[in-house]
Amino acid sequence: MAEVRLGENESIDSAIRRFKKKIQKAGILSEVKRRERYEKPSLRRKRKAEAARKGGRY
Repeated sequence: MAEVRLGENESIDSAIRRFKKKIQKAGILSEVKRRERYEKPSLRRKRKAEAARKGGRY
């Protein structure tokens, strides 16, 4: 779980920015988006195969 503690003299905006970065780095948002809808097992295998074929390139 991503946790951010507000430091002394730190604005709320900077703490929110740090929190968003931690969530994105942890992959929480992408996981939520992936679980929004049911994905058939055949489509899941197809997506994983395509990702493996790409090899994690950007």
